[in-house]
Amino acid sequence: MEFKPSYMALVESEEIDDRIEKLYARLEQCNICPRECKVNRLQGETGYCEADADLVVSLAQPYFWEEAPLVGLGGSGTVFLSNCNLRCVYCQNYEISHGGDGVSMTPEQLADSMLYLQRVGCHNINLVTPTHYTPQLVKSIALAARKGLRLPIVYNCSGYESVETLKLLDGIIDIYMPDMKYGDAKSAKLYSDAPDYFEVSKDALREMHAQVGDLVIEQDIAWHGLLIRHLLLPNDRAGSLKVLEFIANEISKDSYVNIMFQYRPCQDAFKFKEISRPAFIEEFNAVLDMARGLGLHRGFPNV
Repeated sequence: MEFKPSYMALVESEEIDDRIEKLYARLEQCNICPRECKVNRLQGETGYCEADADLVVSLAQPYFWEEAPLVGLGGSGTVFLSNCNLRCVYCQNYEISHGGDGVSMTPEQLADSMLYLQRVGCHNINLVTPTHYTPQLVKSIALAARKGLRLPIVYNCSGYESVETLKLLDGIIDIYMPDMKYGDAKSAKLYSDAPDYFEVSKDALREMHAQVGDLVIEQDIAWHGLLIRHLLLPNDRAGSLKVLEFIANEISKDSYVNIMFQYRPCQDAFKFKEISRPAFIEEFNAVLDMARGLGLHRGFPNV
């Protein structure tokens, strides 16, 4: 199958340049994400995410520990971005997301890194925690596309997204891969400092699905669509039933949903007794049964 990434039409029409201009304008009184800090990042000010206008990258390399349809044989071309607009107490990438570890890169430098990942055989460009750097990343994509990039772009995010920003990504992103962390406002506030997380993420997932639809997999590789992640927390602190009900009833029963059984307490999680242990296999099986009962059937074991 010959694949043409979504962004090529906008590059060829030069509409992508208008999108870049509009995205950068949002940095002047930053409302890139739902925090809407209103700081002028173009003048070096920082808000909740602690990022200014400089793109900071922790790592860009082939990666083999994502979902199988992203990895294939060549790996996912993963770009780990520093800082984050959430403060998850159990974050496994704490040094990157909370500590800001990484190196400053220009969009031109990142574009060259994307082309390198294409040359070594990666199946996609996977932007991890991209939200707060959306303008810089779209500029990098445009520059790389004009030099020959033809891989699908994966927007690998927390799910805490501004719909207005997402609308400016329509036709640029091939695969949205959001978390849907919580169906419970109390947990979202306690563990990620985002009490409005569930309502915000519902609107974000609706917009993502409207743009790209269900995940399309050809020859075992994902090319286009929505891939949702839900991390199982111990003691049902993620509110999994509400999350799965929303996906099944308001997104699509054909949604590809990775129910992740990989939680391990990290960083400050030990301060919260209820999430200070891994989840039990019985808890995982119960959530899988919930998903199957709701008619979901893609992205997790079906036996």
